[in-house]
Amino acid sequence: MRLSATRSSNYKYLGFGAIAIGSFANVMDHGSTNVALPSIASNFGSDLPTVQWVVIGYLLTISALLLPMGRLADLVGRKEVYITGSLIFVFGAILAGFSPNLTTLVLSRLLQGVGAAMTQGTGMAIITSMFPSKERGKALGLIMTVVGTGAVAGPAMGGFVVDALDWRWVFFINAPLGLLGVLASIIVLDSRSSRPASDESRQHGFDWFGAILSTAALVIFLLALMNIHRFGLDSPLILTGFLGFFVLLGTFIWWELRTSIPLLDVRLFQSKTFSFGTCAALLIFLGSSAVLVLTPFYLQRVLGFSARDAGLMVVPGALFMAVLGPISGELSDRFGPRPFTMGGLALSAVGLFILSGLTETSSIRLILPALILTSAGMGTFYSANTSSILSAVPMVRYGVVSSFLNLTRNAANVTSIAVATAIVTATMGSMGHEPSLAAVQCGADSGVCSAFTSGMQKAYRVMTIMLILGMVISAFKFQGIKESPPQPA
Repeated sequence: MRLSATRSSNYKYLGFGAIAIGSFANVMDHGSTNVALPSIASNFGSDLPTVQWVVIGYLLTISALLLPMGRLADLVGRKEVYITGSLIFVFGAILAGFSPNLTTLVLSRLLQGVGAAMTQGTGMAIITSMFPSKERGKALGLIMTVVGTGAVAGPAMGGFVVDALDWRWVFFINAPLGLLGVLASIIVLDSRSSRPASDESRQHGFDWFGAILSTAALVIFLLALMNIHRFGLDSPLILTGFLGFFVLLGTFIWWELRTSIPLLDVRLFQSKTFSFGTCAALLIFLGSSAVLVLTPFYLQRVLGFSARDAGLMVVPGALFMAVLGPISGELSDRFGPRPFTMGGLALSAVGLFILSGLTETSSIRLILPALILTSAGMGTFYSANTSSILSAVPMVRYGVVSSFLNLTRNAANVTSIAVATAIVTATMGSMGHEPSLAAVQCGADSGVCSAFTSGMQKAYRVMTIMLILGMVISAFKFQGIKESPPQPA
């Protein structure tokens, strides 16, 4: 069966389908878990800030291990790393569903994070390697369809499962999807689609010191960032954390420029296509990721929507993202990425600007179009921008670079949420209310809802500025380095 699949003229689409199953389960998991947090807190008798470590620990693990796992996939084989990571993710999901206490649940999520780090960048590298360079935008558009749909459909699925069944099923539903993806990958994927690096590179071994430096830097940075709202930006603990991050980052760059086989070849940033594209990607995720956290929270706590209805509100945006991703990618193959990167950023900026005007009585007729615009902009931007970045990268580095791009997305997601939360809670504190999202109980105190909404408005205005800055960067069109012919997939 595998032989007939790999010889098929449609192999690239069969391979994409195999990866898409597991990728959808992986991405959907994050959004559905966010919706389940209040139920998890009630079940274990804990407060929301403590329960948030179910999500924080997962994201920290992914962000810390993405680069090392991407490089490992380039060295030993992408298919092997992807399948192993998928099995670890499924095992962690089952453990999370059966968790008898919060500590076990957090540890299970850390294990899931290890699996997700092994699959996220590796799956993208496998797919882009299977498609010829002239169809790279189309391939990335298809990936965007899966990632975008999973990310935005996750809250809808999570809300439905929590209301209809139990929060544990948010994790259990990942098991059959993940195992189906593993089976499809074993049957469909050929070893050529996970071609490791050259023998010369493998003989030098793995950059362990670089991996340790990057992991430590990211963990310290994200922990400091996520605790700003608790301790304040001027806290010695937070300042020490940021100082430690910059020291480790500088050491990492110094080491990567000197080692014979770097974890990440930082010389890639000499290409303006690579550096400007990465910067634009960072800005769009910084400027839009918090929308999928703050807006459902606003819908439930301020407007009184149920978890299920709040989740359903983001489904139309997912549909637009799913449709526009491959269209934008294929058109960017023909006409270049700049119109689509700029257009996508513009759509998201308009959506965020509308959201920045929400009040305690805003209508769904205003909220829904704004969410659609924000998601449509992401779908239009991502595939075109990522295709331009990969045009500046040799194929032998696709694994680690794909992981780096996913790291940029994940780190920006966490940063966006942390910055937006800090703005909201600081505004609440300045208006005489407890500076905590847990304090937003509109039935008991209408003033706190006004304070929360005011803070959300400010946060969305800051995020709109980030997207406009991304548009300015994307206005410059640069050609990437001439790439080598793609290897067979």
